[in-house]
Amino acid sequence: MSNKLLVVIGGPTGVGKTDMAIRLAQHYQTEIICADSRQVYTELNIGVGRPTASQLNAIPHHLIGHISIHQDYSVAHYTNEALHILDELFLHHDMVILTGGTGLYVKALMEGFDDIPEVEEGVTERWTALWKEQGIESLLKSLEELDPVYLDIVDKANPRRIIRALAVSESSGKPFSSFLKGEPIKRPFNILPIVLTLPREELYARIDQRVLHMISQGWEAEARSLYPFRHLKALDTVGYKELFDYFDGNCSLPEAISAIQQSTRRYAKRQMTWWRHQGSWHSFTPDDDLSIINAIDLELEARGKEQGARSKS
Repeated sequence: MSNKLLVVIGGPTGVGKTDMAIRLAQHYQTEIICADSRQVYTELNIGVGRPTASQLNAIPHHLIGHISIHQDYSVAHYTNEALHILDELFLHHDMVILTGGTGLYVKALMEGFDDIPEVEEGVTERWTALWKEQGIESLLKSLEELDPVYLDIVDKANPRRIIRALAVSESSGKPFSSFLKGEPIKRPFNILPIVLTLPREELYARIDQRVLHMISQGWEAEARSLYPFRHLKALDTVGYKELFDYFDGNCSLPEAISAIQQSTRRYAKRQMTWWRHQGSWHSFTPDDDLSIINAIDLELEARGKEQGARSKS
């Protein structure tokens, strides 16, 4: 598969990744693999920005809505499934598209993932309770004791990552950082990483409008149907949490919508920060189809020449 190409379309939520991926897939007559940790769930639709029925019918998509929120699912499950699908698709296509905003899934498929041990039952819940009671500084202080190496590199504003590191360190008896791999895995296919970007003000305006559109499409009813399962990890998700607060009587619907918009903007900001630290990604605006197609064509041409040279030798 050394001449096969995986084109990765990354970027923050609301930037236009799905539309771009579909236009590219139509142009190259290929298929799309999703890299979104919430779109994998059957029960989550409107609130996770899943492609519409017409979009799904236009181009074959993979790893969307294929498991239940009641099933365990991890980056290991995702990576193994995605690699198997790629093996099948590369039998018929020279190029396949991967798109999604879950950086962990994208990075795992591109470079491999860390084999993190399972956490004992109740450990994560105890650290989460500590965070809610005493704030993130208490977590950072504990992490300094259990894993000062990871403390130096973790996003100190991301409680979920800090809690995960603390839970793994406590359960395993070893620092979380000791399970992090060194060199990336070399995949048997080539990768062209593309990130879509917009000025922050424009992206935030699109996000605010997108949330309103999702509400108009019936997101509130979808969330109500999932309310009995709000304790599940899959539903610890931007948007659903705020709507659950509304259902609990803690805020009005307009307040919940405003909170969703704010949470989504913050999530997009974290995504943009993550992509800025990923190295040599090719950056384009979400309407610059021609430049992206040119970049893909150049990459395909280069791989074709390499394959031809190897065949002659």
